[in-house]
Amino acid sequence: MAETVHSPWLTYTSMLSLLTLCPPFVILLWYTMVHADGSVMQTFDYLKQNGIEGFKNIWPMPSPIAWKIIACFGAFEAFLQLALPGKRFQGPISPAGNVPVYKANGLQAYVVTLVTYLGLWWFGIFDPSIVYDHLGEIYSALVFGSFIFCIFLYLKGHIAPSSTDSGSSGNAIIDFYWGMELYPRIGKYFDIKVFTNCRFGMMSWAVLALTYCIKQYEMNGKVSDSMLVNTVLMLVYITKFFWWESGYWCTMDIAHDRAGFYICWGCLVWVPSIYTSPGMYLVNHPVNLGTLLAVSILLAGLLCIYINYDCDRQRQEFRRTNGKCTIWGKAPSKIVASYRTTKGETKTSLLLTSGWWGLSRHFHYVPEISAAFFWTVPALFNHFLPYFYVIFLTILLFDRAKRDDDRCSSKYGKYWKMYCDKVRYRVIPGIY
Repeated sequence: MAETVHSPWLTYTSMLSLLTLCPPFVILLWYTMVHADGSVMQTFDYLKQNGIEGFKNIWPMPSPIAWKIIACFGAFEAFLQLALPGKRFQGPISPAGNVPVYKANGLQAYVVTLVTYLGLWWFGIFDPSIVYDHLGEIYSALVFGSFIFCIFLYLKGHIAPSSTDSGSSGNAIIDFYWGMELYPRIGKYFDIKVFTNCRFGMMSWAVLALTYCIKQYEMNGKVSDSMLVNTVLMLVYITKFFWWESGYWCTMDIAHDRAGFYICWGCLVWVPSIYTSPGMYLVNHPVNLGTLLAVSILLAGLLCIYINYDCDRQRQEFRRTNGKCTIWGKAPSKIVASYRTTKGETKTSLLLTSGWWGLSRHFHYVPEISAAFFWTVPALFNHFLPYFYVIFLTILLFDRAKRDDDRCSSKYGKYWKMYCDKVRYRVIPGIY
């Protein structure tokens, strides 16, 4: 059964709001960044004067070239996911007692993708500017195509679930939004969530970051230092993600959130549009930061990405060694927590209470939000919209921290209370 953490009223309101408001917002964000000088007020004034007809004029219809770009990219990434070699990796035990098995080849796919994309540009086979020039049509196609894909996931969950980690809440809207299946697959080996979250969503972020950089170069004959800082920080962060991809498979997105509109539509549409938006803005708004400011922002961003990585590395090493490791030069402190699976079996988990994880229960979100700020701040402060991603990410991660805490409280009971007594703050040490 799919469970909701928030009150029924808040759950329904947020679900219906996101289902209806997110698709047009993606198009409005693209239009504002590319055609309205990044000004929210300019877009607002246009809509105020032209009403619904103006909005229809803004929304580009998916074009054949947009569908071709999406199809080629999606097919290429699906092929790499299946064909590239990789180590066998077992995910965490699911609520139904299943152990998902993956092929860890994300870093190889990432390198092959970027080398191929840059090679196609360098040798004049494909100009990435085409992607930027048809961006609105691509987003429009993704909005509609991904919605149909989520309907497919909903029907698949009812008709042909891939494992026992599936089921209905009894409410069609909740099932569509939160998803029916935890680990949906096509055949035995093609994991749908790995594709949507990692190989399409995160990979498209990297490809679009390069696209914006190349577009600015082709427009101006050079790349501004602000664009360079933005692109380098984003690519370092995404490289970190694929380096650590198997660790991501143990997180809430994969191990607990089911495959529905919330996760899959978000990764297929929201990530390529909202997450890349600071770079999208910088294409037409190059800022000359100067060497000192550019290097300072770059170093601060790199430090945040490293701390975010080290948080994940600490926890992964702790789990891998069953707590028999050193953290910050000494043996880790921990709580041994037992819980029961849905099959009634008793299992144990170790809860880490030292290192970064002794500062707060979700401290890794602090450097993640900070890193997003540092790859956005090269845009400076002429317009508000480039910072939407940072604000959205903060809300998303704070909500995720609450959902994760509520899930763990329900799972571990008294052991989670002991853990919270030991690690008092949820996200920001000393504050929250």
